[in-house]
Amino acid sequence: MKNATLRQLKTFETVARHLSYSRAAEELHLTQPAVSLQVKQLEEHAGLPLFEQLGKKIYLTAAGMEMLRHGRMIIQQFREAEDAMAQLKGVSGGRLNVAVISAGDYFFPRLLAEFQRRHENVSLKLTVHNREELLRNLQENQTDLAIMVRPPEDPGMVRRAFAPHPYVIVASPQHPLAGKKRIPMARLMREPFIVRERGSDTWNSMQESFGDHLAQLNVAMEIKSFETIKQAVIAGMGISFLSVHTISLELQVGNLVVLDVQGFPAMLNWYVVHRQHKQLPPVAIAFENFLMSDGAQLIETFTRFKLKP
Repeated sequence: MKNATLRQLKTFETVARHLSYSRAAEELHLTQPAVSLQVKQLEEHAGLPLFEQLGKKIYLTAAGMEMLRHGRMIIQQFREAEDAMAQLKGVSGGRLNVAVISAGDYFFPRLLAEFQRRHENVSLKLTVHNREELLRNLQENQTDLAIMVRPPEDPGMVRRAFAPHPYVIVASPQHPLAGKKRIPMARLMREPFIVRERGSDTWNSMQESFGDHLAQLNVAMEIKSFETIKQAVIAGMGISFLSVHTISLELQVGNLVVLDVQGFPAMLNWYVVHRQHKQLPPVAIAFENFLMSDGAQLIETFTRFKLKP
C-alpha cells in the first residue's frame, strides 16, 4: 500500500459512496475509464479486489469496506491539514468551501461574487445538491458551510437563519386566476399542479404550507427540474408552488405571474449550517457573518422580489 496515492483513495471513496462508476465519474469530472483505472491501481496496491459485481450492481468486498474505513480517515486528515493552512492564511487568500441546495443556485453565485469583491484573493469551492446530498456532505465533513431551507434538527449542527425565503403559487399570465384577488385555497384544488418530486425540499415546503389541503391537491405532474416546471406552467399545463428565488427572471419578463392566494406567500427562511465542533477557517467565519449582516438585502436586490408589508 505504500505506493497508493491520495487521488486513488479519493476516487475509490467516491465510487464506494455511490456504488456506481458512472456517478463517481460525473462527480469527479472524469471519464468512466479513468475512474476504473484509479480503482484498479488501488486494488493492485492492496492485492485484493475492493468491489464485486452481482448482476448489474457493484458491492464492496470485505477488503473494500476496510479500505473505505481507512481511506476516509486518511482523506479527513488531509482536509484538516488544508483547513489548518487556510487558517494561517486568514480571509485574504483563504478558500471558501460551501454547498447550497438547488433552489439557491439562482442567486447564490451573485452572493459569492459580492463576497469576493469585498475580500480579495479568496478562492471558492461551490457545490449544488439536493437536501439529502447536502446533509451527507455536512456529516462527512466535505463542506464547511451548507445553505439550505430545512436545517437538520441534529443538536450537533449549528443553524442560523439569515434571509426570508417566500414560496408562492405561480401561473401563466393567461390563466383564468391571474389577476384575481384573495383566491381561496379551496379554489386551487380544482387546478392541475406541476410539482417537484416527493421528498424534495420544495415538496416538503409545499406539504407544510398546504397542510391538510395537500391530500386534495390535483397533482398532474412531478418533475425534478425547476426549469422544466416553469416551462410547463408558462405553456399553460398547470400551476405550481415555487420559491420566488427561482422565478425572478420569468416574473420580470412577464412569462409567469404570482397568484394572490389566501395564506401566501408561505414564509420559510434560508439558513447557513455547519457542524457544531467544526473548526471553521477565517474565510468561512467571514462569509457566515456576511450572510447574517447583508444576505437578506442582497437576495432581495438580486431577485427583485419585495414582500408586501
